[in-house]
Amino acid sequence: MFAALSLVWGASFLFMKVAVDSFDPAQVALGRIILGSVTLATIMALTRRRWPREGRLWVHMIVVAVFFCLLPFLLFAWAAQSLPSGLSAILNATTPLWTTLVAVVVLPSERMTARRLVGVIIGAIGVAIVMGVWDVVSSAEFAASLPAQLACLGATASYGIALGWMRRFITGTHTHDSVTIASTQMAVAGVLALALLPVIGLSPVAWAPAPVLALVALGCLGTGIVYVWNTRVVTEWGAVGASTVTYVIPVVGVALGIIVLGERFTLNELIGAFIVIGGVLLVQRSR
Repeated sequence: MFAALSLVWGASFLFMKVAVDSFDPAQVALGRIILGSVTLATIMALTRRRWPREGRLWVHMIVVAVFFCLLPFLLFAWAAQSLPSGLSAILNATTPLWTTLVAVVVLPSERMTARRLVGVIIGAIGVAIVMGVWDVVSSAEFAASLPAQLACLGATASYGIALGWMRRFITGTHTHDSVTIASTQMAVAGVLALALLPVIGLSPVAWAPAPVLALVALGCLGTGIVYVWNTRVVTEWGAVGASTVTYVIPVVGVALGIIVLGERFTLNELIGAFIVIGGVLLVQRSR
């Protein structure tokens, strides 16, 4: 199950890269949300789980849906137009660093210890190496890819905000399992996506089998079933064991980008990826 979880989450960046060949970024983001919400709602019905009845929980889920689904999915899909899928997967690994920074600000119980600070700094250095910031002046390629790389970092920062919000206002306030919470979050995001679809998601589509299948896989697997798998991994491995998927996702993402799409993987991306993962490991072990 852990292998399937790592493969699907790592492949999500490949799916996005393929999907944007036919769909615009808004269609990819909104499509995966709608497909994911339908998939999770079906799982809720088949497993006879009950939807939450706490009104306050649903209100907080609006914030989570925006920052954990709508905004990051739009940013990653937009970045996929010009950025290699493997590089997006590496930058996605910075999520725990952003989560730590947000947690220190919004959670009274969280403190920025010396070990965490060192981990965040190491992670930031790794990101700079991955991005190749030394080419900021001389390289036209870097200048062209910078907005997309910043979009990926904006997406991971958005994840950090959502996770901090969940810990502050949702965790410990209910008795629902993680599948129910994930389904509720995606249901809210699905409603928002349907509302936005006529506004930003009606561009002409160049239909082709591969992008359509990629979007279906991204939505049903990468935004739906994967949440159920993650719950099983947490149950079997524990939260700490399950968190190691953070280190496997960029490896899978880079490998699939090279094997399937023939992407080029540079030495600075390899070195930077190891440094980012080292920073994340230091931050997570300081808890």
